[in-house]
Amino acid sequence: MHYIYLAVIVVVIALMIMKHDVVVPCIVGLFVLGFCYSGFSLIGGAQAVFNGMMAAGGDLFDIMLIIALMVAMLKAMEAIGADRMMIAPATKLIKSPTMAFFVIAVVMYICASFFWPTPATALVGTILIPIAMKAGLAPMMACIAMNIAGHGMALSGDLVLQGAPALSAGASNADLPTVVANGGILATITGVVVIVITVVMYRKEITTRYVPAEGEQAQQAAEVANPPKCAKAFAVIVPIVFFIIVLRIIAGAAIPSMSKIFGGDATALLGGAASMLLILICLFTDRKTFLEKIGDYLRTGMLFSIKIFAVVIPIAAFFFLGNPETAPGILGEGAPGFLFDLGNAMQNVLPLNPITLSIGIAIIGGITGLDGSGFSGVPLVAGLAAALGGPLGYDVAMLAALGQVSAIWVGGGCLSAWAFGAVASAGVAGVSPAELVRKNFIPVITGLAVASIVTAFML
Repeated sequence: MHYIYLAVIVVVIALMIMKHDVVVPCIVGLFVLGFCYSGFSLIGGAQAVFNGMMAAGGDLFDIMLIIALMVAMLKAMEAIGADRMMIAPATKLIKSPTMAFFVIAVVMYICASFFWPTPATALVGTILIPIAMKAGLAPMMACIAMNIAGHGMALSGDLVLQGAPALSAGASNADLPTVVANGGILATITGVVVIVITVVMYRKEITTRYVPAEGEQAQQAAEVANPPKCAKAFAVIVPIVFFIIVLRIIAGAAIPSMSKIFGGDATALLGGAASMLLILICLFTDRKTFLEKIGDYLRTGMLFSIKIFAVVIPIAAFFFLGNPETAPGILGEGAPGFLFDLGNAMQNVLPLNPITLSIGIAIIGGITGLDGSGFSGVPLVAGLAAALGGPLGYDVAMLAALGQVSAIWVGGGCLSAWAFGAVASAGVAGVSPAELVRKNFIPVITGLAVASIVTAFML
């Protein structure tokens, strides 16, 4: 059965390299392993498929819900124009092309951390890029700033919503707070290196005042004709509330006498705050229809979240079979952790040391990101990190975080022209996704190489 599991992994990696979806081989793999483990029972095979998806879905549902609630709240703000008002102060800082580049990067990082990169791209791009172009920044440079800060640095670390770290921790059986901390360190290191290399390589394009061609313009956000009086209030209240929450989370981690709020507790706090803000926004906007409006926004948020995780769940389900902690819940009592067993066998054959292991995990993470999702490869690379690093006594949480960062920088939209992150960023700025990825290539590869070296020293 271990050979069957290994064969499915090879097929999955091969299909990812060829830019194909890998949901089918993962589901078939679940069925075949369940069929064999249950004594060649078709019923056992079918049950393994469902049990695997239930295990993965249950592990991911809190992240799906927090993303849905955040998007629902942002949509409610968008309806009254409060989202535009919320980031309007940043437009006053855009006085030169260079300042525009860094303002877009900082604002995008903050918005993507709280509201997820795709909604943040529409929010930040349609408001700030037209203003940046008026200040003389080329649309491609504005797109790069938005892309590497949002779909690269913010998404790969995912410090606030913690969707990516939850996947890594679940597949590697590592401690979630440790994965979050390590992922934050590596994502920040990668992001800083990428930004520095980008500024050095494209200094002339950033600093030289850009003159738009006739008729050239980026997408602009539609303004709300008559925003309600409460819009300005919520444009201030929403960021203040989440800023206070972040301060409380940091204080809990830094002050021993204060209770810690981390992992699921932090997710619950953020989700509860978003829910209450959604109710208040709808209530003060239109008291006659607010009950129906809340339902509409929640449906929109949940549909957005499901689109992200619908393909991730069956993939995660298959790689949960690699973990001895989760495999028995899928196949039944006594089921082995296939990937962990393979890792134990491979350590006696492969020359694994901190350097080769870090570079290997980063490369595999990058390969899994070629499918354009970023998230779909996280369970695989996190499972490999535990299987290869665990038996040798290396820091599994650090290796899993490196794989997570590599997979998302490549697949989140920075190095995959077909990824939705690249298409959305380029579409808002009015540039080519392929050209965006080409310009990102050297900075991002350099950043991931530095992150791999740092990981090797920290193992």
